[in-house]
Amino acid sequence: MTRTSRSPVNLLGRDVSAHIPALEATKGMIQMRERDDAVWNAALPFLRTRDNDAHTLVSYGIARALCEMIPDADPDVVLPAIILHDTGWSTVDEVVAFNAIAPDRDGSLHHIVIQHEKEGARIAREVLEPLGHSPEVIDEVVAIIDGHDTRLTAISLNDSVVKDADKVWRVSPHGIDVAVPRFGLTREESAILNASRAVDDLFNPEAKAMSRAFLSWECMTESPQWTQTTPREFDE
Repeated sequence: MTRTSRSPVNLLGRDVSAHIPALEATKGMIQMRERDDAVWNAALPFLRTRDNDAHTLVSYGIARALCEMIPDADPDVVLPAIILHDTGWSTVDEVVAFNAIAPDRDGSLHHIVIQHEKEGARIAREVLEPLGHSPEVIDEVVAIIDGHDTRLTAISLNDSVVKDADKVWRVSPHGIDVAVPRFGLTREESAILNASRAVDDLFNPEAKAMSRAFLSWECMTESPQWTQTTPREFDE
């Protein structure tokens, strides 16, 4: 028997949900691993500043996707590192932090950026040790976080994936959203600024492709032509 649609808006008028594949069997669907959820919950108190909680969550999803596309990357290093990489901003006043990363920064607050890296490395060790991560993994995660913004080269493949996930976030819808009120920009200005601070600095071709996909979506949905499209009206 055909069941009635569960949704009040459905052009078919019938329930087709039985034909949807399982999430686990569908490529591209991202969930947080149980072992990473423990890291996330321990890190969360340190991420309640500068939208870092949401930034970290989106960056985690990007990092998981990159790990799937780059088999030699170690998710047991990359994923804890991306969760913990910005915890050090919790030791910096928000206004000072915004000025340290502002588009018109003059370098006088560069030490603040270094501070968040050093403090993040310290917090990472304090978080990971009680959770039972191996000393080797902890040392690598700490080394990645200590310099993830100021170090322009990658010390390992894992480091390059963490750096890329952090930067690809900038051109994601959330990254562009965040920069609009933070720096007083239009959405187009935010997209251009973030693209200029991300795309050319990526290490892995998979991350470059991901950033181009985000930007192609952004450019077209914000284009004058988008206003000429006709949204479908549904009757409830």
